[in-house]
Amino acid sequence: MRSWSKALVGGFAVALAVAGCAGSGGETGTSSSAPAPSGPRTLTVWLMNGSAPTVLTDTLHKEFQDSHKDVTVKYEIQQWNGIQDKLTTALASNDAPDVIEIGNTQAPKFASENVLEDLTANVADFNGPNWLASLKDSGSWDGKQYAIPFYAANREILYRKDLFEQAGITAPPTSREEWLAAIGKLKAKFGSDPDFQALYLPGQNWYSLLSFIWDEGGDIAKKDGTKFTATLDSAEAKAGLEFYKKLVEESGTKAPKDADEQTPEQAGIYGGGKVAMFIGLPWELPTAAKSDPTIKDKTGAFPIPSKTAGKTAPVFQGGSNLAIPANSKDKDLARDYLKLIASDKYQGEFAKVGMIPGTSKDVSALEADPINAAMAKASANGKAVPATPGWATIEAGQNPIKDLLTAYLTGAKSIDQATKDANDALNKAFSG
Repeated sequence: MRSWSKALVGGFAVALAVAGCAGSGGETGTSSSAPAPSGPRTLTVWLMNGSAPTVLTDTLHKEFQDSHKDVTVKYEIQQWNGIQDKLTTALASNDAPDVIEIGNTQAPKFASENVLEDLTANVADFNGPNWLASLKDSGSWDGKQYAIPFYAANREILYRKDLFEQAGITAPPTSREEWLAAIGKLKAKFGSDPDFQALYLPGQNWYSLLSFIWDEGGDIAKKDGTKFTATLDSAEAKAGLEFYKKLVEESGTKAPKDADEQTPEQAGIYGGGKVAMFIGLPWELPTAAKSDPTIKDKTGAFPIPSKTAGKTAPVFQGGSNLAIPANSKDKDLARDYLKLIASDKYQGEFAKVGMIPGTSKDVSALEADPINAAMAKASANGKAVPATPGWATIEAGQNPIKDLLTAYLTGAKSIDQATKDANDALNKAFSG
């Protein structure tokens, strides 16, 4: 879902307002035992705009139809804007599609409402051993699997190779210590320019903050069954927050402390030629190149470094899941469709266009590209936000983690008060 990915609204799935949804469809997971209807049938598939490459869907649908006599795939591309309300309505109706794509932060909401088919018994059929753990977790609820991984992406550090070379930095940093040292060298070389920024880091880039919190051993929340309790006041989470502040202060970034990477769009700032590094997504580079086409060849990438030398930090992985509505009339066909699209053959097409396959560990196509290779290297250490129905409201509304960052970075609140307030707001959303 390229549109989601670009904004990453966070990242990587569009966070939309949560609408109420009445559960329907009765028990799930039982349709596979019923005899398949005879005669012509239509499989309705909803995938998101900018999601699957045309070369994938054209070949996939032809192969599926060739192997399923009298079956036609009705492929309908959906828009991210308004999709949550549209899905809510469709999943409660008697005319639901048969296969749907949902953002990974949306999946827990629908999984908890009894409107998706239970796919637990079919995990092995869908290449289960090769699933991305982050997307697997987002599609599960109360010990059952209701959605399967589709594809994902995660952040990396994009940097100016020419500026690194001029500053005497001979290799990309492989630890936090080396990263800070590189910032120091860049400032020493180019700091006389008042517009220069060794690292552009907006105050509310909370996806990057998560990497530092996870690297310290902390987390957003702890899980007990289907219940989550916020843990941003833990010593580990505070250590990650303190490192974020250290990056902001030592880099001398001029990015606003009360806005995220989209306000203004950080790729455009990087494209201006006065920034040596930023934490972003591979496809932000073409956006930067709109300002300066030569910047593409000048740019390299490396994974977000860990505090442990030689390791990469955990990264937030956003993406999409695939699911079968509980009210689908052709669940047997839908399962066959998921089995085909989850195969290495079709997952490989996502790697070719710069995405991390959700059900395949083959990232060779990503590794062949220098910019995507950094994302591929970090992808094995991908993590997700809490798989709770309340998460969509957090991203759609006043995100407490963004508020936490701004309050702490500006000195409006102490770290203890800022994390306590964030915990209170998160717990309210989790319980709601």
